[in-house]
Amino acid sequence: MKNLIKISSNIWEIPQTGNMRVPGRIYANERLIDSITKDDAIKQVQKVAVLPGIQKYSFAMPDVHQGYGFPIGGVAAFDVENGIISPGGVGYDINCGVRFIRTNLFYPEIKDRMNNLVEQIFRTVPTGVGSRNAIQKLNVSELKKVLKNGAEWAIQNKFGKDDDLLATEDLGKMKEADPGKVSDRAMKRGSNQSGTLGSGNHFIEIGVVKNIFEEKIAKNFGLVKNQIIIIIHSGSRGLGHQICDDYVHEMLFQSNKLDFELPDKQLASVYINSKLGEDYFGAMACAANFAWANRQIMMHLVKKSMMRTLKIDESNLGFELIYDVCHNIAKFEEHEIDGKMTRVCVHRKGATRAFGPNRKELADKFQQTGQPVIIPGDMGTESYLCVGMEKAMSETFGSSCHGAGRVMSRHQALKDTDFTSLLDELNRKNIIVRAAKRKTLIEEKSDAYKNVNEVVQTMHDEGIIRKVVRTVPVGVVKG
Repeated sequence: MKNLIKISSNIWEIPQTGNMRVPGRIYANERLIDSITKDDAIKQVQKVAVLPGIQKYSFAMPDVHQGYGFPIGGVAAFDVENGIISPGGVGYDINCGVRFIRTNLFYPEIKDRMNNLVEQIFRTVPTGVGSRNAIQKLNVSELKKVLKNGAEWAIQNKFGKDDDLLATEDLGKMKEADPGKVSDRAMKRGSNQSGTLGSGNHFIEIGVVKNIFEEKIAKNFGLVKNQIIIIIHSGSRGLGHQICDDYVHEMLFQSNKLDFELPDKQLASVYINSKLGEDYFGAMACAANFAWANRQIMMHLVKKSMMRTLKIDESNLGFELIYDVCHNIAKFEEHEIDGKMTRVCVHRKGATRAFGPNRKELADKFQQTGQPVIIPGDMGTESYLCVGMEKAMSETFGSSCHGAGRVMSRHQALKDTDFTSLLDELNRKNIIVRAAKRKTLIEEKSDAYKNVNEVVQTMHDEGIIRKVVRTVPVGVVKG
């Protein structure tokens, strides 16, 4: 792209031109920037920079790619007095996120049971489009409690333990949630989907700790080489999708009342300080809480599956949540802007909060280490557990990448891939997979994603995050 200016080996800038209110800033090394410029993600970064109240930069993380309105991998903070809030800046899968769990198990001792383990998890956690009935269908009254209390509801209903909340972003609950702002249709879609994985890039992965980069922090988290870990990636299912859809349509319907022009209909927005803005935030927070409860229930179901298959008790399994982070969210946070702590609404879409040490939002056990940052690759490659650094607070509103990021459309993957060859490749790597549909495995093949090593290394080299451990998959359940 002609107007990209190289600031350093890992940072590129889009100058502020035309009606842009701030410049764009992209984190990528030389190898990643080529793939990033192949779709419209850069144009989307520019359009986000046009929106009222945006602060400092319109950011793109190294896993950025084209999304609905905002790019996936985009971060933007808006002034709470004069800025906007946009459903497209959060995404349709509100609080799509990921959790990382340690166990007391080691790969050699369960290697021969891996097929049974994957099969049992696949049978226990419903997967695929419209998956449902992992737990009893919730009536309206009970579902409203989920929307209000998030992961706390799951703990109160015996799907986990109190300590899990201390290892969950925002303790698994946004207090601004207002079930009164959620449509009947969204409620109906969510009533029987708690504890389900969904489809697309959602997954449950059994992994092995392969490399340790920070011995002290890994020890603090209870992680050692060859240890079995679990990663769960899912979101707010049909309920979150419906909330986004409802508010995109309402904001577009009212867009003629705005005193600014939308650069793209997919960037439907309203001022944060408006009734519709407040209504959306209250509904979005409900979806975020639903997603935290969803992942908490799935974690419990995976634990039961492992205990049943391996015939061990809870103390021998040692199932402990290291952390749970959101990928798609808007939040009110305080950040330093022009030397002054300022309250802003940070939109992270396909991006992870990566707070450094000594932030009041973190539990005591993360005050010294910084917040755990989980960055999964794809079903055939590695994933990383990192921690946020102080520099993230001054440069990216405490944000980092969330995964590898697509380089190939699902349509193209289906067109180019032979299913038998894909399975052979996974078998050669000793990775056992199960999925609701063959199509999903093809869409999610490794070639469809950027190299996660390059993505993570970019943010590590820039001092935004610090690598702690690298894991590799040995068993995967896909949506």
